[in-house]
Order: sequence, then C-alpha cells, then structure tokens
Amino acid sequence: MKKMVLASIAVLTVTSAAMAAVNGAACAACHGKSFEKVAMGKSKVVKDMTHAEIEAALLGYKNTPGFGSSPMKGAMAGQVKKYSDADLKAFAQTIGK
Repeated sequence: MKKMVLASIAVLTVTSAAMAAVNGAACAACHGKSFEKVAMGKSKVVKDMTHAEIEAALLGYKNTPGFGSSPMKGAMAGQVKKYSDADLKAFAQTIGK
C-alpha cells in the first residue's frame, strides 16, 4: 500500500511539473484568460476545441513546417518551440474540452 501511494505521488509530481512547464499566462495575452478570444482575429476559440484538437495544433505549430495553411503558424511556432512535445501534450489536457 505504501509503495502504491508513493508511486501515485511521483506520477502526480511529474504530471504537475509538465503542466506547469507551459506558460499559460503568455497564451492569455492573445487568447484571453479563459481562452475565450479569437486571437489576432484569426484563431479558433481555444476553449471550444477538444483536448485532442489543441494537442494537434500545438504539436503541428512546433513540428510541421507550414502547418497546413494556418494563418497562425508564424506567431505560434515561436511560442511553442521552447517546449517539449510532452509539455505541450500535458498542457493541452488542461484547456479546452
């Protein structure tokens, strides 16, 4: 039982560290505090996106040159490049639906 509790605490600590790695305050500057805004008049409203859609978008901005025809590629690529894929995946689970 004690080992299970310690293992659970370790998992929560690692997960919390990954979620904390992405600076959500920087996102709020364009997307709004609750991710309710259309950033720069071009983006989707992030709070209405699914976790999977957010994850795909963040990883696409980071890892896919020209990420489709997204008008936000230029602005977002610089924002996400400093984070690991794991950090972005964890952060995506904290916003949206």
